[in-house]
Amino acid sequence: MYKNFENVTILEHPLIKHKISMLRDKNTGTNEFRSLVEEIAMLMGYEALRDLPTEDVEIETPIEKCMTPMIEGRKLAVVPILRAGLGMVGGILALTPSAKVGHIGLCRNEETHEPEEYYCKLPTPIDERVIVVTDPMLATGGSAVAAVNFIKQHGGKKIKFMSIIAAPEGIDRLMAAHPDIQLYIGQLDRCLNDDAYICPGLGDAGDRIFGTK
Repeated sequence: MYKNFENVTILEHPLIKHKISMLRDKNTGTNEFRSLVEEIAMLMGYEALRDLPTEDVEIETPIEKCMTPMIEGRKLAVVPILRAGLGMVGGILALTPSAKVGHIGLCRNEETHEPEEYYCKLPTPIDERVIVVTDPMLATGGSAVAAVNFIKQHGGKKIKFMSIIAAPEGIDRLMAAHPDIQLYIGQLDRCLNDDAYICPGLGDAGDRIFGTK
């Protein structure tokens, strides 16, 4: 049962809701699905990054010199959980083109439904960056917990997690394990089925992004 965690934001923007409804449609093709995931990620990123710290720097406009705010310190690190999380990266980079990109490779054991790591590469110095982890689906929460574990083990501290669709079970598990992170959700769905798929969900996000079965 989903609990009202302080660090969980479920986004209510009508454009996000509309585009998620299009994602759900089984007749949405690969090209459109891929574009929608990127667009939703950009809209979610706009909200998730609203608390980035800024500092005033001096620039010269065509009229005069002035002090004006720019993002402070190290740039962002975007870390998709492979492979479906890759579909969201372009949307974040459209907002912050200078962000560094890492990768965490996890696959789900089809018997236990638990994640197994096969790759982890993060930008350095990771401890000085705001880290945005992307995965379109937050289902059991196993992969999300594992990914945040790996990032923290490498020194990551300021972590935001973005999922387009989430099940209550996944939110509860992730926030119980990592209550210090910020979680941004496009849509909270009803539950997981016996195969650990989100209901009503949208199927396998990775397959639909990359056109595989």
